[in-house]
Amino acid sequence: MRPLFTLLTVGYIAGIFLLAESPIVHELSTFNPYSLLHIPLYGILTVLLFFSFVPMALRPNRPNDSIAQRHNKAVPQLPNHLMSRFLGVGIISLGIAIADEIHQVYIPGRDASIVDVFLDIIGIIVIMLLMMLYYKKKIPRIMVS
Repeated sequence: MRPLFTLLTVGYIAGIFLLAESPIVHELSTFNPYSLLHIPLYGILTVLLFFSFVPMALRPNRPNDSIAQRHNKAVPQLPNHLMSRFLGVGIISLGIAIADEIHQVYIPGRDASIVDVFLDIIGIIVIMLLMMLYYKKKIPRIMVS
């Protein structure tokens, strides 16, 4: 884990919950009639979680790999340890989205919405797909049999 991004992530999550009770949210609602700001809000959260939990640098091809192995057709695959971290980031983001909607039930003048959770999921999925594309370009290609 990276301490700086972990602190930024915790601060961002705190901001999501603290600003839910703020009058700023009511002012923003005039510019956000369909709650579309949920998509970038949870997209940014997912990026911060990625930077906190998933390593950005991957080791290059090993020097003992033959040239023929490197140039054969292959499909990039995410290693199992990265797949579990990707899944963890997605689950944490979704859990925070659901917790935020439950939290809004207890705020006067606010209510929970399943549509908001679906918009949060869209933001999470978009970032996860972009990050998977990024990693698939960076990892060594694995031969398909």
